Amino acid sequence: MNFLRAEWRKLAIANYEIDPGLLMKYLPEGTEIDFYKGKCYVSLVGFMFLNTKLLGFPIPFHRNFEEVNLRFYVKKKENERWKRGVVFIKEIVPKPALSLVANSVYKENYHTMPMKNSIMEKDEELLIKYSWKDKSWYSIQITAEKKAQAMKADSEFEFITEHYWGFTKTKSTTSEYEVCHPKWDCYFVKDHQLDIDFQKIYGNDFDCLNRQEPVSVMLAEGSEIQVKKKKHIV
Repeated sequence: MNFLRAEWRKLAIANYEIDPGLLMKYLPEGTEIDFYKGKCYVSLVGFMFLNTKLLGFPIPFHRNFEEVNLRFYVKKKENERWKRGVVFIKEIVPKPALSLVANSVYKENYHTMPMKNSIMEKDEELLIKYSWKDKSWYSIQITAEKKAQAMKADSEFEFITEHYWGFTKTKSTTSEYEVCHPKWDCYFVKDHQLDIDFQKIYGNDFDCLNRQEPVSVMLAEGSEIQVKKKKHIV
């Protein structure tokens, strides 16, 4: 059954290489780190949630909003096949009711902060910016070519975007839920700007990212998505 239907659009993604040892305390039981060509990635992702419906019903004043999250990549073997998914360190949204539902139902680490976005087309360029405030304003901004392209097989973009499960760790259990969507087109990124203090937003474990440049920066078009109801697996 679909718990949630929506569109995820204009996903701005900044990828960082990180020591996998820093992520072990966040790793849900029954999963393992998923590497891309030997590298362990965390990603800062900003995007638009549009036309959101919960259990088939639109929620007044909560249909369209921004989200910014920090996530890493895992996999879980089931019936000799791998389920590839993500684990969220923290997800930021602008409305308290969104955090309440997500934290209560999915036990995710949602936080409410003031947010804003700017999505513009200028000549042959797209300008995308997502901002959020925790005492100070932080942001991820991308300038990209206007024409979208199909993703390339076995590419870094495919690895980052083709994880279709969410895994959540609680004190005593691991739960999973499926996210369904088609393959996403991508845009060629021409420039980017990041204004963020990872330590202040995400804690001391991620202070190292303040001294690194992203391995890559991406912009995905996104699509309609469906989030299935969660189930406990451990």
